[in-house]
Amino acid sequence: MKKHVFWIAAACCVLAAVLSLCVGAVWLSPAELFDGNTAEWRIFRYVRLPRTAACMLAGAGLAAAGVVIQGVLANRLASPGIIGVNAGAGLGVTICCAFGALYGWTVAGAAFLGALLAVLAVAFAAQKTSASRSAVILGGVAVNSFLTAVSEGIITLLPEIGVITSDFRTGGFSGISASRLFPAGIMIIFGLVIVISLSSELDLLSMGEETAQGLGLSAKKARTIFLALAALLAGASVSFAGLLGFVGLIVPNIARKLVGGESRRLLPFSAVFGATMVTLCDCAARTLFAPYEIPTGIVMSAIGAPFFILLLLRHKGGHGS
Repeated sequence: MKKHVFWIAAACCVLAAVLSLCVGAVWLSPAELFDGNTAEWRIFRYVRLPRTAACMLAGAGLAAAGVVIQGVLANRLASPGIIGVNAGAGLGVTICCAFGALYGWTVAGAAFLGALLAVLAVAFAAQKTSASRSAVILGGVAVNSFLTAVSEGIITLLPEIGVITSDFRTGGFSGISASRLFPAGIMIIFGLVIVISLSSELDLLSMGEETAQGLGLSAKKARTIFLALAALLAGASVSFAGLLGFVGLIVPNIARKLVGGESRRLLPFSAVFGATMVTLCDCAARTLFAPYEIPTGIVMSAIGAPFFILLLLRHKGGHGS
């Protein structure tokens, strides 16, 4: 049954990609997508194709990062958007913009470093203080608020940066180009391959440090590696998608209900499910109020905020079943 669920999710992902390539201010029929001599082909090649690829890569990266962070911190309420990982990546991008770097490896690398510092800060504080699972989330929220405040401070001092990053702060995919997507896309694909190959180690780490140590896993080393991979996935995604919230929270929790908690199934399924969800939300953002387009982050927040409240009430701090 679980295999069938995965293939159904893969088919839905393909259909979402086709829909994304077709819908927008100009409707493109599938037949027009392969005629290289028309204006429709140029729209497909230079607008729809990069945007669809961006949606799928960001969705997969953020969802997989959510699985890893929830596993390492043993808390289902943890996600890149809630504990400050996205905000750290956003601060890295804001600093790059302040120095005139708007895309490329520099921005992707800065987003990764910002995300890494944020997630390591939360994990280090949780380990040193032996904080409860709910306290870890509160600490992450504090880190998130602090990093967001620093970014907003930079924007206040340099108003032109605010104009450049206005769409980034909401989260969305308008204006995505292949040159902007390429560096971060390589990082996301690399991160997904590595983290899926280490799925067994993630399961051991999720059992707790003492159990992992007893089974021969160096828990501290493994935790650092997985948090770095989560930062790579989330940071690279944020570098072009902006502060897109709730993907890393919603997708892993729904995926566990469908395929179980074993990481070798959960990680690839979450990546596919995340790609599908973000792509469909972007399609909705383009069409709900046509001819106007709203940022994809608004659609995600409208879905994610009620889901987070429901999850908070159900799991009472993240440790419920």
